[in-house]
Amino acid sequence: MPDTAILVDWVQWLFQPKFNLKTDAVIGVEVLARWRHASGKTLIPACFVTMLERCDLLDELLRQQLYQGLALQQQLRAQGHELNFVFNLHAVQWSNVMLASQIRTLLSEYGARGSSLTFELTESDLLQAPETSLECLFSLQMMDCRLSIKNFGTDYSSLQRLFRLPFNEIKLGAGFVQTLPHELRCQAVVGSTLALGEALGVAVVAEGIETGEQRRHLLNMGCTQGQGDWYVRPMSGADLLQWLGRAQQSSPRA
Repeated sequence: MPDTAILVDWVQWLFQPKFNLKTDAVIGVEVLARWRHASGKTLIPACFVTMLERCDLLDELLRQQLYQGLALQQQLRAQGHELNFVFNLHAVQWSNVMLASQIRTLLSEYGARGSSLTFELTESDLLQAPETSLECLFSLQMMDCRLSIKNFGTDYSSLQRLFRLPFNEIKLGAGFVQTLPHELRCQAVVGSTLALGEALGVAVVAEGIETGEQRRHLLNMGCTQGQGDWYVRPMSGADLLQWLGRAQQSSPRA
């Protein structure tokens, strides 16, 4: 039996808002897992997910992530904040045939709608997944949950296969966003992705926005959703509650 106590002791949950780039209004919150290393460093999932997979703890990680996110979303809803919450899914997690039913149970427990959740999956996982493991994604879509392709454009995609997947959103990788003002090739990729999103009727979200210049370039190209440290860094649930309260009372950023 995997030792689930290790997740409680070492995993930190942070929350990063997602914004409408035109109005600076908060439209969602991404739930992020961070590992509190004994050295004092805070590690991102790329540094510890493989270890958790070896220990058969990835399903437990997602379960705790959903509990943390849905509990905070419920608190925010009680304060009048109707925000979509975003969760990252690894291939091992969404190949679990019980995942959709477990999420349906949690939605009922917290009084939440499927449409209030978005699940992000990396482009490479989607393209490598066997057809049989995609059943969970279609089940989530039938529950009105949103599906987002993360790190879009960083792999050599088979667009023919992507067209058959039930996704609602494309998420541009931070690498494209951060070099956008100076790299013509990045501008071409971003422009093509925005055009693809419009043609398919799906949202395009830019992550990793670090400067006002990057935000202006995205807006000028027609991108209207994004997140990043230029707006606000990931924070604890308690800090998010306070931050949203202050943001309501202040005027939008010029």
